[in-house]
Amino acid sequence: MENDYLGTVVYSKAGRDAKRLFIILEVIDKEYVYISDGTLRKVEKPKKKKLKHLSLTEKVASGIKQSLISNNKVNNSEIKEYLQSLGLNKEV
Repeated sequence: MENDYLGTVVYSKAGRDAKRLFIILEVIDKEYVYISDGTLRKVEKPKKKKLKHLSLTEKVASGIKQSLISNNKVNNSEIKEYLQSLGLNKEV
């Protein structure tokens, strides 16, 4: 289950960052995950967020997911570029 969410593109449903796109970087437990968008929330200081406050999309950043699974470093520009390439996020 833990790796299922890694690299998944999500929308924030609640909070200051509502309606922004993020990528799940780490699953803490069945309730919480760490997310980053490469801009406001950098990889070095990801946001801890409840899964119920996120809206999961069908999109998965497969390259980023593979890096996370193999414990390779993911950088902010990779995340930023991927989210911008989707063209879904008007706020980035």
